[in-house]
Amino acid sequence: MSHQIIPNHWKIQRSTPFFNQENVPAALLSHHNTAEGVFGQLCVMQGSVTYYGFASEHAKTPEVEIVIQAGQFATSPPQYWHKVSLSEDAQFHINFWSETEQHGKMFHARS
Repeated sequence: MSHQIIPNHWKIQRSTPFFNQENVPAALLSHHNTAEGVFGQLCVMQGSVTYYGFASEHAKTPEVEIVIQAGQFATSPPQYWHKVSLSEDAQFHINFWSETEQHGKMFHARS
């Protein structure tokens, strides 16, 4: 997987609050993926967040590892399995982009 560009006619459908070491949802720290037709945009405000991308739901070794520093962002394409880890001082949020309004979940945790 390489960095993927969100189509320019897509819109932000939802945004999360800011997360840090104390309040990050456990699902983000383990295998999960964005829903069909949904891009995730991980925006780091402070510290760093490491993004690990996996070839499949059951892959144990990441095929992609990206360190996202404060002031940077990275995208995660629809239905791509990934997880994150945070530096001690990390603060970040996620924007969910899609072409059409989404009414269901924006991501899925591994079963």
